[in-house]
Amino acid sequence: MDLKIVIAEGEGYYVEFKERISGLDREIVSFANASGGRVYLGIRDGGEIVGYKLTNRERSIISDIARNCDPSIDVRIEDRDDIAVIHVPEGDRKPYKCAGGYYIRNGASSQKMDTDELIEFIQKEQRYNFDEQYDSRYPENDFDRDKYQKLIRKCKISEEYKPEDVMVNLGMASYKNNKFILNNTGILFLGRSPERFIPHLAITCVLYKGKIKLNVLDRKDYTSDLISNIENAIIFLKRHLNLSYEITGLRRKEILQLPETALREAIVNAVAHRDYFVKGANIFVELFDNRLDISSPGGLPAGLKIEDLGKKSVLRNPLIASILLRADYIEKLGTGINRIQKALKKTGNLKAEFAVDSFFTISFPIKIRVNEGTSDEIEDRWSDEWSERWSKELTDRQYQLLSLICKNPKITRKKLTEIVGINSSAIQKNIEVLKGKGILIRIGAARGGYWKIVKG
Repeated sequence: MDLKIVIAEGEGYYVEFKERISGLDREIVSFANASGGRVYLGIRDGGEIVGYKLTNRERSIISDIARNCDPSIDVRIEDRDDIAVIHVPEGDRKPYKCAGGYYIRNGASSQKMDTDELIEFIQKEQRYNFDEQYDSRYPENDFDRDKYQKLIRKCKISEEYKPEDVMVNLGMASYKNNKFILNNTGILFLGRSPERFIPHLAITCVLYKGKIKLNVLDRKDYTSDLISNIENAIIFLKRHLNLSYEITGLRRKEILQLPETALREAIVNAVAHRDYFVKGANIFVELFDNRLDISSPGGLPAGLKIEDLGKKSVLRNPLIASILLRADYIEKLGTGINRIQKALKKTGNLKAEFAVDSFFTISFPIKIRVNEGTSDEIEDRWSDEWSERWSKELTDRQYQLLSLICKNPKITRKKLTEIVGINSSAIQKNIEVLKGKGILIRIGAARGGYWKIVKG
């Protein structure tokens, strides 16, 4: 593998940089307990080459470190001019330990396993990670070059390198019988029509009327690559969540009802940690009047309890998580839950809640706000009685329009047309019905005016 590519991509699930051999046994053990990898001696964490002179004595020391692991590990040592590369194979006698204990590769770092984690590791070792497996149905030497270009830009990887070399180094593909083939991670990120091979990669987004799963106002099933699915789910929520405005000087700042940071973290978490062995179940993003639920199949990864959320990280799909980390969709492994709660607190929202069964669900409570006069005269709570009455009296389309107007009394007919997806004459017809029922009136001119909702 070209050293320039390795340094440009940085540390990851298969790559570790070290200046010296201090702590080398921990890195060797962590790779042997995972899927194998390479330790580059003479390179700092940031990618700066400081050099490492590989003498016969140093080679002997490295071999002794590997042999002294329990069980011993057979490594291959490569001399590359100013640095040394230690190739560590995936072990076939797991778990391996060094003097400091048992370690496992977790994203771009080595994590020590406690007793419970070690027990879980031993129990699940017979089951391979989904993201590392290969699908024999997938065509050889085939990937979507447009998706590849977008991904490496997000990962800040130079376009000068051969794509196949980059994908192999990222763990998304390999050469089998001299033929280049994507594994499941490669298919999920870069495959052509990945839903044909992994149909349960979809994210299903649903907008409901009311507080239960009864009347659907909007539904979208996103079945493209993982990054496109994440972005489309965010767009869906931004289209249907409330927007308010903050005026600072001459500038107007849009404020989403739930902070985008929290939404993004929750959706990325669902994509990274769902159980892809569970077929026939999608990730669900469900928006109700009083909450947003984001659910991923498979519950929590083995070794993680609900009380551990925000305190420790257990990766169900280490390769998928590694790619999302490189592409800046994950800031730091194991910190997403804390960032969600921090973003909610900062914007005055209630804390997210969690539930675990066959799904893992993050639930965001929503304060529903209704306008009774001007945009400054807004109640903090929508009366259940009032909401129920509207739900019974109005069609789904009229209820959706009224909900959008509640969220933004100054919303224009043009904006309503864009969001709802019907023509302007249909918008106007439904508005006239709302006016005729005495629920809605217009205050002021078309420009500069606002909607007023009347309790009745």
